[in-house]
Amino acid sequence: MTDQTELRLAYTACLQLARGHYENFPVASRLLPSSIRPHIAAVYAFARVADDFADEGDRTVQERLSLLDRWESCLVQREDALVTNQSFGDLTLPEVAQIFVALRHTIDKFALPIELFTDLLGAFRQDVTVKRYENWVDLLDYCRRSANPVGRIVLRLAGYTDSVLDHQSDCVCSALQITNFLQDFGRDWKDGRLYVPLEIQNECGAKLADLEAGLVTSEWREALESCAEKTKELFLEGRPVCDAVTGALRMELRLTWLGGMRILDRVGRRRYDPLKKRPVLGVSDFVPLVWRAVVWT
Repeated sequence: MTDQTELRLAYTACLQLARGHYENFPVASRLLPSSIRPHIAAVYAFARVADDFADEGDRTVQERLSLLDRWESCLVQREDALVTNQSFGDLTLPEVAQIFVALRHTIDKFALPIELFTDLLGAFRQDVTVKRYENWVDLLDYCRRSANPVGRIVLRLAGYTDSVLDHQSDCVCSALQITNFLQDFGRDWKDGRLYVPLEIQNECGAKLADLEAGLVTSEWREALESCAEKTKELFLEGRPVCDAVTGALRMELRLTWLGGMRILDRVGRRRYDPLKKRPVLGVSDFVPLVWRAVVWT
C-alpha cells in the first residue's frame, strides 16, 4: 500500500518533469481542472520517458527497443521488483519508481484501459523502425496509437466515456500529430524521417533529390498543402468535442484546437519553406487565440 506522502511526492515529480519540457501544446496546463492535472502529468511522464527511449541518441536500435520492452513490463506486470532491478538509461531508480507509483494510482483510480498505454509504447517502437509511410491510411494508423490514446485518457480523467466523443477526440489528436509532423518537416528530413506519405509525394510529382539539394519545389509545396487539407478535415470533424466537454477543459480544448489550426495554416502557405523555417506560436498569437476561444463561432 502506497502512503499519501509517497503518492504526493510521486505526483510532484511527474508535474516537475512535465513542466520541464517544451511542447507545442500545453501539458498539465493551469487551464485544466486542478483535480486531473496531476494525473495528466503522471501519464505525460510515462510517455515522455518512453519517447526519450525511442530517440536515437547514442543507443542502437536494439537497445532502444529493449528499453521500451522493459518499460512496458513495468507497466503491465506491475511488479515493484521490475522497477528496482532493471536499468533505464539515465533515469535513477527513485525517478522510475515515482513515475510508476503515480501512474498506477491514476490507472486504478480512473479504471483506464491498459491498452491505451501499450498502444503508446507500440507507436514509440514504430518510431524506432519506420521512417516513411506508404499512404494516408498508414499514417492515420500510426496516429491511432501515438496520439489518440492521449485524448481518450484526458476524456476519461474528466469523466467522459462516450464513444462519439472518443471518435471526435481521435480526429483532433490525429490532426495535432500530423500538424506537428508538418511543422517539423525540415527537422525530420535532416534526421532521416519524412512523414509526407509516399503516395501523396508521388501524386504531386515531388522528388527526394530536390530535398537533398535543399530545394522546396512547387511539387513539394503541393504535397504539403494536400496533407494540410486532409489534416484540416480531421480538425473540423473533431471540433464538436470542444463543445461537448464543460468547465476549464472546454477552454483548454478550444485553445489546443485553435493553436493547431493556426500552425497548420502557416504550413499551408504557398511561400512557406519547411526546410528553412519552423512555424511556431508566439506571444502575438496569444490574444487572438484567447479571443477566438471565448467567442468560438
